[in-house]
Amino acid sequence: MAPGALDDLQVLDFSRVLAGPLATMVLGDLGATVVKVERPGRGDDTRAWGPPYDADGDATYFQAVNRNKRSVVLDLQERADRRRARELAAGADVLVENFRPGVMDRLGLGYEQLRATNAGLVYCSITGFGAGRGATLPGYDLLVQAVGGLMSITGEPDGEPQKVGVALVDVIAGLFATVGIMAALRRRERTGHGQRVEVDLLSALLAALVNQGSAYTAGGVVARRMGNAHPSIAPYELLAAQDAELVLAVGNDRQFAALCAVVGAPALAEDQRFATNAQRVEHRGELRALLEERLQARPVDDWVNALVEAGVPAGRVNDIAGAFALAESLGLEPVVEIGRDGRAPARLTRNPIRLSETPTTYRAAPPSLPSGEG
Repeated sequence: MAPGALDDLQVLDFSRVLAGPLATMVLGDLGATVVKVERPGRGDDTRAWGPPYDADGDATYFQAVNRNKRSVVLDLQERADRRRARELAAGADVLVENFRPGVMDRLGLGYEQLRATNAGLVYCSITGFGAGRGATLPGYDLLVQAVGGLMSITGEPDGEPQKVGVALVDVIAGLFATVGIMAALRRRERTGHGQRVEVDLLSALLAALVNQGSAYTAGGVVARRMGNAHPSIAPYELLAAQDAELVLAVGNDRQFAALCAVVGAPALAEDQRFATNAQRVEHRGELRALLEERLQARPVDDWVNALVEAGVPAGRVNDIAGAFALAESLGLEPVVEIGRDGRAPARLTRNPIRLSETPTTYRAAPPSLPSGEG
Protein backbone atom coordinates (compact mmCIF):
# COMPACT_ATOMS: atom_id res chain seq x y z
CA MET A 1 0.00 0.00 0.00
CA ALA A 2 1.38 3.39 -1.03
CA PRO A 3 2.02 5.86 1.80
CA GLY A 4 -0.72 8.42 2.36
CA ALA A 5 -0.17 12.14 2.04
CA LEU A 6 -0.79 12.54 5.78
CA ASP A 7 0.61 9.25 7.06
CA ASP A 8 2.81 10.99 9.66
CA LEU A 9 -0.14 12.84 11.20
CA GLN A 10 -1.71 11.94 14.55
CA VAL A 11 -5.31 13.11 14.99
CA LEU A 12 -7.28 13.04 18.25
CA ASP A 13 -11.02 13.22 17.61
CA PHE A 14 -13.36 14.27 20.43
CA SER A 15 -16.18 15.19 18.03
CA ARG A 16 -19.53 13.50 17.60
CA VAL A 17 -22.28 13.17 15.00
CA LEU A 18 -21.28 14.59 11.59
CA ALA A 19 -19.23 17.76 10.98
CA GLY A 20 -16.23 16.85 13.13
CA PRO A 21 -16.23 13.13 12.31
CA LEU A 22 -16.40 13.96 8.61
CA ALA A 23 -13.34 16.22 8.92
CA THR A 24 -11.33 13.58 10.77
CA MET A 25 -12.41 10.83 8.38
CA VAL A 26 -11.13 12.88 5.43
CA LEU A 27 -7.79 13.24 7.23
CA GLY A 28 -7.83 9.50 7.89
CA ASP A 29 -8.57 8.70 4.25
CA LEU A 30 -5.51 10.76 3.37
CA GLY A 31 -3.36 8.63 5.64
CA ALA A 32 -3.58 10.20 9.11
CA THR A 33 -3.85 8.02 12.21
CA VAL A 34 -7.13 8.97 13.89
CA VAL A 35 -8.07 8.09 17.47
CA LYS A 36 -11.76 8.64 18.19
CA VAL A 37 -12.66 9.31 21.83
CA GLU A 38 -16.09 7.99 22.79
CA ARG A 39 -18.27 7.84 25.88
CA PRO A 40 -18.58 4.57 27.80
CA GLY A 41 -21.59 2.46 26.95
CA ARG A 42 -23.09 4.63 24.21
CA GLY A 43 -20.25 6.07 22.19
CA ASP A 44 -20.99 8.51 19.39
CA ASP A 45 -24.66 9.54 19.25
CA THR A 46 -25.00 8.25 15.69
CA ARG A 47 -24.32 4.66 16.76
CA ALA A 48 -27.97 4.71 17.85
CA TRP A 49 -29.32 6.67 14.87
CA GLY A 50 -31.26 4.10 12.91
CA PRO A 51 -32.83 2.67 10.92
CA PRO A 52 -31.32 1.98 8.50
CA TYR A 53 -28.87 -0.65 9.76
CA ASP A 54 -26.49 -2.93 7.91
CA ALA A 55 -26.72 -6.73 7.93
CA ASP A 56 -24.89 -6.86 11.27
CA GLY A 57 -27.27 -4.41 12.93
CA ASP A 58 -24.92 -1.40 12.92
CA ALA A 59 -26.34 2.05 12.18
CA THR A 60 -25.35 3.11 8.68
CA TYR A 61 -25.28 6.78 9.78
CA PHE A 62 -22.29 6.14 12.05
CA GLN A 63 -20.51 4.22 9.30
CA ALA A 64 -20.79 7.13 6.87
CA VAL A 65 -18.10 9.25 8.58
CA ASN A 66 -16.06 6.98 10.86
CA ARG A 67 -13.84 4.71 8.79
CA ASN A 68 -10.05 4.80 9.18
CA LYS A 69 -10.33 5.42 12.93
CA ARG A 70 -9.53 3.59 16.14
CA SER A 71 -11.98 4.07 18.99
CA VAL A 72 -11.04 4.50 22.64
CA VAL A 73 -13.54 4.83 25.47
CA LEU A 74 -12.92 7.61 28.00
CA ASP A 75 -15.25 8.99 30.63
CA LEU A 76 -14.21 12.62 30.73
CA GLN A 77 -15.99 13.08 34.05
CA GLU A 78 -13.37 10.78 35.62
CA ARG A 79 -10.00 12.22 36.62
CA ALA A 80 -8.01 9.23 35.40
CA ASP A 81 -9.64 9.34 31.98
CA ARG A 82 -9.07 13.08 31.67
CA ARG A 83 -5.41 12.45 32.44
CA ARG A 84 -5.34 9.80 29.70
CA ALA A 85 -6.97 12.28 27.31
CA ARG A 86 -4.27 14.87 28.08
CA GLU A 87 -1.60 12.23 27.43
CA LEU A 88 -3.13 11.49 24.04
CA ALA A 89 -3.33 15.21 23.25
CA ALA A 90 0.35 15.68 24.16
CA GLY A 91 1.28 13.39 21.27
CA ALA A 92 -1.28 14.66 18.75
CA ASP A 93 -0.73 16.90 15.75
CA VAL A 94 -4.41 17.73 15.42
CA LEU A 95 -7.31 17.77 17.89
CA VAL A 96 -10.92 18.16 16.77
CA GLU A 97 -13.85 18.81 19.13
CA ASN A 98 -17.41 20.04 18.86
CA PHE A 99 -18.53 20.51 22.45
CA ARG A 100 -20.26 23.73 23.38
CA PRO A 101 -17.73 26.52 24.00
CA GLY A 102 -16.19 26.27 27.45
CA VAL A 103 -16.76 22.54 28.00
CA MET A 104 -13.25 21.45 26.99
CA ASP A 105 -11.77 24.23 29.16
CA ARG A 106 -13.69 22.98 32.18
CA LEU A 107 -12.37 19.48 31.51
CA GLY A 108 -8.79 20.74 31.42
CA LEU A 109 -8.64 20.01 27.68
CA GLY A 110 -8.94 23.54 26.27
CA TYR A 111 -6.62 24.97 23.65
CA GLU A 112 -4.58 27.16 25.97
CA GLN A 113 -4.23 24.32 28.48
CA LEU A 114 -3.03 21.78 25.92
CA ARG A 115 -0.73 24.07 23.93
CA ALA A 116 1.30 24.59 27.10
CA THR A 117 2.67 21.06 26.66
CA ASN A 118 2.21 20.73 22.89
CA ALA A 119 3.11 23.97 21.11
CA GLY A 120 2.61 22.42 17.68
CA LEU A 121 -0.98 21.32 18.30
CA VAL A 122 -3.56 22.35 15.73
CA TYR A 123 -6.78 22.57 17.74
CA CYS A 124 -10.03 22.67 15.76
CA SER A 125 -13.30 23.65 17.42
CA ILE A 126 -16.60 23.29 15.56
CA THR A 127 -19.60 25.08 17.09
CA GLY A 128 -23.13 25.94 16.07
CA PHE A 129 -22.98 29.72 16.39
CA GLY A 130 -19.47 30.63 17.50
CA ALA A 131 -17.89 31.19 20.91
CA GLY A 132 -19.36 34.65 21.54
CA ARG A 133 -23.01 35.60 22.01
CA GLY A 134 -24.10 32.39 20.28
CA ALA A 135 -22.07 30.10 22.54
CA THR A 136 -25.06 28.71 24.43
CA LEU A 137 -27.18 28.01 21.34
CA PRO A 138 -27.48 24.35 20.26
CA GLY A 139 -25.98 23.66 16.85
CA TYR A 140 -28.19 21.24 14.95
CA ASP A 141 -28.15 21.09 11.16
CA LEU A 142 -31.91 21.50 10.73
CA LEU A 143 -31.94 24.50 13.04
CA VAL A 144 -29.09 26.18 11.17
CA GLN A 145 -30.69 25.46 7.78
CA ALA A 146 -33.75 27.34 9.08
CA VAL A 147 -32.21 30.33 10.85
CA GLY A 148 -29.37 30.57 8.32
CA GLY A 149 -31.70 31.25 5.40
CA LEU A 150 -31.23 28.03 3.42
CA MET A 151 -34.79 26.82 3.98
CA SER A 152 -36.16 30.17 2.83
CA ILE A 153 -34.74 29.56 -0.66
CA THR A 154 -35.53 25.83 -0.82
CA GLY A 155 -38.92 24.57 -1.97
CA GLU A 156 -41.75 25.69 -4.20
CA PRO A 157 -42.64 29.40 -4.32
CA ASP A 158 -46.11 28.83 -2.86
CA GLY A 159 -45.07 26.00 -0.55
CA GLU A 160 -43.54 25.84 2.91
CA PRO A 161 -39.78 26.24 3.45
CA GLN A 162 -37.94 22.96 2.97
CA LYS A 163 -34.75 21.49 4.36
CA VAL A 164 -32.19 19.89 2.08
CA GLY A 165 -32.42 16.10 2.00
CA VAL A 166 -29.10 15.60 3.79
CA ALA A 167 -27.40 17.41 6.71
CA LEU A 168 -25.65 19.69 4.26
CA VAL A 169 -24.61 22.37 6.76
CA ASP A 170 -22.70 19.80 8.82
CA VAL A 171 -21.00 18.50 5.68
CA ILE A 172 -19.98 21.99 4.57
CA ALA A 173 -18.70 22.89 8.04
CA GLY A 174 -16.70 19.67 8.20
CA LEU A 175 -15.05 20.39 4.87
CA PHE A 176 -14.26 23.99 5.89
CA ALA A 177 -12.75 22.59 9.09
CA THR A 178 -10.55 20.23 7.07
CA VAL A 179 -9.28 23.13 4.95
CA GLY A 180 -8.57 25.19 8.07
CA ILE A 181 -6.67 22.31 9.66
CA MET A 182 -4.54 21.82 6.55
CA ALA A 183 -3.75 25.55 6.39
CA ALA A 184 -2.70 25.54 10.06
CA LEU A 185 -0.49 22.49 9.48
CA ARG A 186 1.18 24.20 6.52
CA ARG A 187 2.03 27.20 8.71
CA ARG A 188 3.32 24.86 11.41
CA GLU A 189 5.80 23.46 8.92
CA ARG A 190 7.34 26.95 8.67
CA THR A 191 7.08 28.06 12.29
CA GLY A 192 6.80 24.96 14.45
CA HIS A 193 3.72 26.44 16.12
CA GLY A 194 0.15 25.20 15.97
CA GLN A 195 -2.92 27.37 16.27
CA ARG A 196 -6.62 27.27 16.95
CA VAL A 197 -9.03 26.67 14.06
CA GLU A 198 -12.64 27.68 14.62
CA VAL A 199 -15.59 26.94 12.35
CA ASP A 200 -19.23 27.54 13.22
CA LEU A 201 -22.18 26.08 11.36
CA LEU A 202 -23.93 29.40 10.76
CA SER A 203 -20.89 31.07 9.19
CA ALA A 204 -20.20 27.95 7.13
CA LEU A 205 -23.73 28.07 5.74
CA LEU A 206 -23.59 31.79 5.00
CA ALA A 207 -20.33 31.27 3.10
CA ALA A 208 -21.90 28.38 1.19
CA LEU A 209 -24.83 30.54 0.03
CA VAL A 210 -22.34 31.92 -2.55
CA ASN A 211 -24.33 33.77 -5.26
CA GLN A 212 -27.45 33.98 -3.09
CA GLY A 213 -25.36 35.49 -0.32
CA SER A 214 -23.64 38.01 -2.57
CA ALA A 215 -27.01 38.95 -4.09
CA TYR A 216 -27.85 40.26 -0.62
CA THR A 217 -24.48 41.64 0.51
CA ALA A 218 -23.57 43.30 -2.79
CA GLY A 219 -26.96 43.85 -4.41
CA GLY A 220 -29.43 44.16 -1.56
CA VAL A 221 -31.55 41.37 -3.07
CA VAL A 222 -33.20 38.91 -0.66
CA ALA A 223 -33.59 35.62 -2.54
CA ARG A 224 -36.86 33.70 -2.42
CA ARG A 225 -37.99 30.15 -3.07
CA MET A 226 -38.12 29.33 -6.77
CA GLY A 227 -38.63 25.57 -6.77
CA ASN A 228 -36.06 24.08 -9.14
CA ALA A 229 -35.58 27.25 -11.17
CA HIS A 230 -32.38 29.32 -11.03
CA PRO A 231 -32.52 33.04 -10.21
CA SER A 232 -29.97 33.99 -12.87
CA ILE A 233 -30.05 31.28 -15.59
CA ALA A 234 -32.78 29.81 -17.83
CA PRO A 235 -33.64 27.14 -18.74
CA TYR A 236 -31.94 25.67 -15.67
CA GLU A 237 -34.56 23.50 -13.98
CA LEU A 238 -36.77 20.42 -14.28
CA LEU A 239 -39.15 20.19 -17.22
CA ALA A 240 -41.83 17.55 -17.83
CA ALA A 241 -41.15 15.07 -20.62
CA GLN A 242 -43.60 12.37 -21.74
CA ASP A 243 -43.00 10.00 -18.82
CA ALA A 244 -40.80 11.74 -16.26
CA GLU A 245 -38.93 14.92 -15.39
CA LEU A 246 -35.99 16.09 -17.50
CA VAL A 247 -33.31 18.26 -15.91
CA LEU A 248 -31.77 20.94 -18.11
CA ALA A 249 -28.75 23.01 -17.12
CA VAL A 250 -28.38 25.34 -20.10
CA GLY A 251 -25.59 27.76 -19.24
CA ASN A 252 -24.96 29.68 -22.48
CA ASP A 253 -26.45 30.70 -25.81
CA ARG A 254 -24.74 27.91 -27.77
CA GLN A 255 -26.26 25.27 -25.53
CA PHE A 256 -29.66 26.94 -25.83
CA ALA A 257 -29.48 26.92 -29.62
CA ALA A 258 -28.56 23.23 -29.54
CA LEU A 259 -31.50 22.52 -27.22
CA CYS A 260 -33.89 24.31 -29.55
CA ALA A 261 -32.62 22.32 -32.51
CA VAL A 262 -32.99 18.97 -30.73
CA VAL A 263 -36.60 19.67 -29.68
CA GLY A 264 -37.45 20.74 -33.23
CA ALA A 265 -37.88 24.45 -32.54
CA PRO A 266 -34.70 26.17 -33.82
CA ALA A 267 -36.57 29.46 -34.24
CA LEU A 268 -36.79 29.80 -30.44
CA ALA A 269 -33.08 30.59 -30.35
CA GLU A 270 -33.70 33.63 -32.56
CA ASP A 271 -36.85 34.76 -30.79
CA GLN A 272 -36.10 38.11 -29.13
CA ARG A 273 -37.74 36.91 -25.94
CA PHE A 274 -35.12 34.17 -25.61
CA ALA A 275 -32.06 35.30 -27.60
CA THR A 276 -29.92 36.01 -24.52
CA ASN A 277 -29.80 34.53 -21.06
CA ALA A 278 -31.11 37.74 -19.48
CA GLN A 279 -34.11 37.65 -21.84
CA ARG A 280 -34.70 33.97 -21.12
CA VAL A 281 -34.71 34.69 -17.38
CA GLU A 282 -37.20 37.54 -17.91
CA HIS A 283 -39.50 35.31 -19.97
CA ARG A 284 -38.82 32.00 -18.24
CA GLY A 285 -42.51 31.11 -17.86
CA GLU A 286 -43.22 31.45 -21.57
CA LEU A 287 -40.06 29.54 -22.45
CA ARG A 288 -40.89 26.72 -20.06
CA ALA A 289 -44.36 26.28 -21.57
CA LEU A 290 -43.00 26.17 -25.12
CA LEU A 291 -40.31 23.66 -24.25
CA GLU A 292 -42.59 21.37 -22.26
CA GLU A 293 -45.08 21.32 -25.14
CA ARG A 294 -42.36 19.80 -27.34
CA LEU A 295 -40.87 17.56 -24.65
CA GLN A 296 -44.19 15.71 -24.31
CA ALA A 297 -43.47 13.98 -27.62
CA ARG A 298 -40.81 11.57 -26.27
CA PRO A 299 -39.78 9.70 -23.11
CA VAL A 300 -37.17 11.33 -20.91
CA ASP A 301 -34.39 8.85 -21.73
CA ASP A 302 -34.77 9.55 -25.45
CA TRP A 303 -34.41 13.26 -24.80
CA VAL A 304 -31.39 12.74 -22.53
CA ASN A 305 -29.56 10.71 -25.18
CA ALA A 306 -30.29 13.23 -27.94
CA LEU A 307 -29.45 16.27 -25.84
CA VAL A 308 -26.21 14.88 -24.43
CA GLU A 309 -25.10 13.95 -27.94
CA ALA A 310 -25.74 17.57 -28.97
CA GLY A 311 -23.70 18.93 -26.07
CA VAL A 312 -26.64 20.07 -23.94
CA PRO A 313 -26.31 19.37 -20.18
CA ALA A 314 -29.33 17.16 -19.49
CA GLY A 315 -30.32 14.16 -17.43
CA ARG A 316 -33.08 12.39 -15.57
CA VAL A 317 -33.77 12.60 -11.84
CA ASN A 318 -32.17 9.56 -10.26
CA ASP A 319 -32.87 8.10 -6.87
CA ILE A 320 -29.85 7.23 -4.71
CA ALA A 321 -29.53 3.77 -6.26
CA GLY A 322 -29.65 5.31 -9.73
CA ALA A 323 -26.98 7.85 -8.79
CA PHE A 324 -24.59 5.12 -7.64
CA ALA A 325 -25.38 3.09 -10.76
CA LEU A 326 -24.54 6.10 -12.94
CA ALA A 327 -21.21 6.63 -11.20
CA GLU A 328 -20.44 2.92 -11.58
CA SER A 329 -21.28 3.02 -15.31
CA LEU A 330 -18.87 5.94 -15.74
CA GLY A 331 -16.02 4.03 -14.10
CA LEU A 332 -15.94 6.26 -11.01
CA GLU A 333 -15.96 3.30 -8.58
CA PRO A 334 -18.25 4.98 -6.04
CA VAL A 335 -18.27 2.15 -3.47
CA VAL A 336 -15.38 0.72 -1.48
CA GLU A 337 -15.45 -2.46 0.59
CA ILE A 338 -13.48 -2.54 3.83
CA GLY A 339 -12.92 -5.87 5.55
CA ARG A 340 -14.11 -6.57 9.10
CA ASP A 341 -13.03 -9.56 11.18
CA GLY A 342 -15.69 -12.26 11.15
CA ARG A 343 -18.25 -10.00 9.52
CA ALA A 344 -19.34 -8.89 6.09
CA PRO A 345 -17.23 -6.06 4.64
CA ALA A 346 -18.39 -2.50 5.20
CA ARG A 347 -19.61 -1.05 1.88
CA LEU A 348 -19.10 2.70 1.94
CA THR A 349 -18.93 5.67 -0.42
CA ARG A 350 -15.45 6.29 -1.79
CA ASN A 351 -13.60 9.49 -0.96
CA PRO A 352 -13.91 11.68 -4.11
CA ILE A 353 -10.31 12.95 -3.91
CA ARG A 354 -7.91 11.23 -6.33
CA LEU A 355 -4.18 11.80 -5.78
CA SER A 356 -1.71 10.41 -8.30
CA GLU A 357 1.18 9.74 -5.90
CA THR A 358 -0.48 9.38 -2.49
CA PRO A 359 -3.96 7.95 -3.12
CA THR A 360 -6.64 7.79 -0.48
CA THR A 361 -6.71 4.51 1.43
CA TYR A 362 -9.33 2.49 3.28
CA ARG A 363 -7.40 0.75 6.03
CA ALA A 364 -10.05 0.22 8.67
CA ALA A 365 -13.83 -0.14 8.76
CA PRO A 366 -15.79 2.04 11.20
CA PRO A 367 -14.82 0.72 14.63
CA SER A 368 -17.01 -1.15 17.08
CA LEU A 369 -17.34 0.50 20.47
CA PRO A 370 -14.68 -0.97 22.77
CA SER A 371 -16.09 -2.62 25.87
CA GLY A 372 -13.15 -1.68 28.10
CA GLU A 373 -11.49 1.59 28.96
CA GLY A 374 -9.07 3.43 26.65
